[in-house]
Amino acid sequence: MNRGVRQCFPVGRPWSLVKCLMWALVIFVQIHEHKGCLEEERIGLLRLKAFLKSNATIRDPLPTWIEDADQMSSDCCGWERVSCNSATGHVIGLSLHDIRQGDATWLLNVSLFRPFKELTSLDLSGNQIGGCIAIEDLANLSRLEILDMSGNRITGSISPYIGALSLAKAISLSDNDFNGDFPTQDLCRLKKLEELDISGNDFEGILPRCINNMSSLRVLDISGNRFIGNLSSSLVASLSPTSIEYIDLSYNLFEGLFSFSLFANHSKLKVVRFLNVNNKLEIETENPVGWTPLFQLKALLLRNCNLNKLTGNIPKFLFDQHALEVVDLSHNKLNGSFPFWLPENNTGLRQLNLRNNSFEGRFYLQPEHHINVSWMDVSGNHLNGRLQENIGIIMPYLKTLNLSRNHFEGDLPSSIGDMSYLRRLDLSFNRFSGEVPKELVSKCTSLSNLNLRNNSFQGEIFSEHFNLPSLITLQLNSNQFTGTLSRVLSVTFGMTLFDIGNNNMSGTIPKLMGRLTSFPLAVIRMSNNFFEGLVPCGLRSTSLIDLSHNSLSGPLPPCLEIQTNVLLQGNKLTGSIPKALFNSSSLVTLDIRENDLSGTLPVEISTLSNLRILLLRGNNFSGMIPNQICLLKKIGILDLSRNSFSGTIPHCFHNITFGKINPTDLAFSETSVTPVLFPMEPETPTYESLLEKYLPEADTDFLSYDRKDIEVEFVTKYRSSSYKGGILDYMAGLDLSCNKLTGGIPVELGQLSSIRSLNLSYNQLTGSIPEEFSSLASIESLDLSHNSLSGEIPSTLVDLNFLGIFSVAFNNLSGKVPDMKYQFGTFEKSSYEGNPFLCGPPLENGCTTAKPKEPSKESERKWYEVDHVVFFASFSVSYLIFFLLVVSILYINPYWRQRCFNLIEDLMYWSYFTILIPLKRLANRRCRH
Repeated sequence: MNRGVRQCFPVGRPWSLVKCLMWALVIFVQIHEHKGCLEEERIGLLRLKAFLKSNATIRDPLPTWIEDADQMSSDCCGWERVSCNSATGHVIGLSLHDIRQGDATWLLNVSLFRPFKELTSLDLSGNQIGGCIAIEDLANLSRLEILDMSGNRITGSISPYIGALSLAKAISLSDNDFNGDFPTQDLCRLKKLEELDISGNDFEGILPRCINNMSSLRVLDISGNRFIGNLSSSLVASLSPTSIEYIDLSYNLFEGLFSFSLFANHSKLKVVRFLNVNNKLEIETENPVGWTPLFQLKALLLRNCNLNKLTGNIPKFLFDQHALEVVDLSHNKLNGSFPFWLPENNTGLRQLNLRNNSFEGRFYLQPEHHINVSWMDVSGNHLNGRLQENIGIIMPYLKTLNLSRNHFEGDLPSSIGDMSYLRRLDLSFNRFSGEVPKELVSKCTSLSNLNLRNNSFQGEIFSEHFNLPSLITLQLNSNQFTGTLSRVLSVTFGMTLFDIGNNNMSGTIPKLMGRLTSFPLAVIRMSNNFFEGLVPCGLRSTSLIDLSHNSLSGPLPPCLEIQTNVLLQGNKLTGSIPKALFNSSSLVTLDIRENDLSGTLPVEISTLSNLRILLLRGNNFSGMIPNQICLLKKIGILDLSRNSFSGTIPHCFHNITFGKINPTDLAFSETSVTPVLFPMEPETPTYESLLEKYLPEADTDFLSYDRKDIEVEFVTKYRSSSYKGGILDYMAGLDLSCNKLTGGIPVELGQLSSIRSLNLSYNQLTGSIPEEFSSLASIESLDLSHNSLSGEIPSTLVDLNFLGIFSVAFNNLSGKVPDMKYQFGTFEKSSYEGNPFLCGPPLENGCTTAKPKEPSKESERKWYEVDHVVFFASFSVSYLIFFLLVVSILYINPYWRQRCFNLIEDLMYWSYFTILIPLKRLANRRCRH
């Protein structure tokens, strides 16, 4: 600049004055930056706000965009989400992501962006924008470098967008609902494109080879689409080896064999991300043998890619990589010993995922190395032996460690307490034994998720050393832990998943146990232990309370706060069901089987409108089954067996769905609820560069809890079966057996077309079997035995194609049994025994089939039918003569009269002690089995 000033005043050069003025103008512009935005663009922003506000919900999306007389407030360059060129005042950036709430789609008027001629960055992501966008308006944004329209529902073809934005440096159209073939000609016109992100859409077809025209392409993300074809021929061979740095091909439908050596000459390659869902693709890294890469990767993610399928070897080119930060080779069936050299050769390695492979041998790291890995998952392999004693010293920076589903054994080393940063530890499904080292429960105070289930640990984990104040999930089930819960309460406020089921814990459940469930999604499971005493009043949960199979006694507390599922089976609870229990309209499962509860079933049960499973089996409930139970229309499994219910079966049972449920109203399937998830992946930091996008996706299933884990038992097909997870949404059964029900079987039960099990046995039912039972299209088990049913078995029952168990034994049925065809061909005579008037195979007594040529009314009668008038007249006369004769004899002879009375008294006592008492015992034994 000084040289230019000296040239302003040479003698004889008149044009030097012009040059001086130009230099002065440049200096002035540099010193005095432009103040405020342009009026045209300010008005355009206000119009844009008015449009967006009319489509927004709940809140004002842009509160600082206001028309104000104050100069500072009217300067649009100072508004939020707006950035301007400091020299010219032009708007160059609009960040309008996530300005709209709700799920409804809306149409965007792109013409509102016309005033912004110098716009280089436009972010419209996460706004549920739908429909198509006017291409001619986007084409006016000729200087646009970055366009982010992710997280919307834009439809139509993408080709006009890319074709109009041929000067763009970065385009992100991820997570939309685009459909149609991938554009070829328009895409290939983007020769200056540096970053291309079309992830999370519905594109399909084969990728064009003309991508090689994009010589400046650094980042390519086509994940989450339906692209097909062979990668070797359609894409990778076309990429520029001198520019590409990041490539993500995850979640598509590629197939065939892909040789990873095609990347060998891509010297700037840093990230390769391929999380595959198509089992038809194979990635081979060892062909050709001995190839040497020019790249140094920062992240390699090849999940579920049939990696080196023939040999199962871990990629050998990784020996030459020394800058790796993330490695994910999970779900590939790789074999051999654990690749300890990976963390040792890559000192910057932060995340290592080798889950679900076939690595075997010891998990051993060299003692002289300090591993800097903060996240490691080697679960689902065949690693065995004891953990090395100094594992905590070698990996002191671990935040997440998952060693589950291997064959580790022996005690845990005490050095695990040296992992002071440890937040998540999963050692489940191994063979660990001994006591949990006190260093783990006293020094790892940052632990939020601890999973030790399905091992052989023993001892009192809740000892005086227990000090884990940050615990969110604690899973200790299926071990041999002993002791009480007195210590856990003082240090674990805020826990959301507490599972100590199937151990040897004892004592009482503390009254302050409710403190463990201060978070919204709370799970308490303490089943199969030796807890005793009362169920505490303060116990509450919004997801699950499972106290089944303990020795709890006393009445159900009226203040039990239950939101979703309560399991109290197999205790010693007494009293009636408190009416306060029916205040929870969101209750889904109520299992109080095998207790000593009594009383009637309250009519308030109708308030449990979302109840799906009601199990009252094996108690002392009595009275009639109230008709209000039919208001529980979503019931799938109803078990009232082994009680003392009396009266008739409600005719309104057909109002209950019993398995006929809408797919959108599922209660136990994995997709029907929001699970309690605790990610095992590291926290994703905020990165300015797209190259830092390679962090793995959260892998949460081994620390998650869902209603799919709810498990109940139900007796069907003569055995108690366990039903768990999504099958509970479709299992449908009604069990009223072993009660004192009378009257006939309601014909309306034949309308339960989705029911799979119906058990009415061991009651006092009369009448005939309804013909309507032939409409039970899904029935698999039908038990009507041990009643007083009469009449014939409907022959139409043979059309029940899924019927596997059928019993009408010990009734008063008559006539021919259904033909032995279809499913009825599998039923043996035990299904019909105890009915002396039944005939036909498989029974031994046959039926008479001959018919006279001219049948009369007399011959039309069945052999066991009689004339009722003649029978009653003759019987009455004979009985009267016999009665008068006996009375006369006893009146005349007092000695015979006394002997007769004595004989009658002796017969009464003999019958009571010899016949009636054994029969009662036998009936009770049959009901309990």
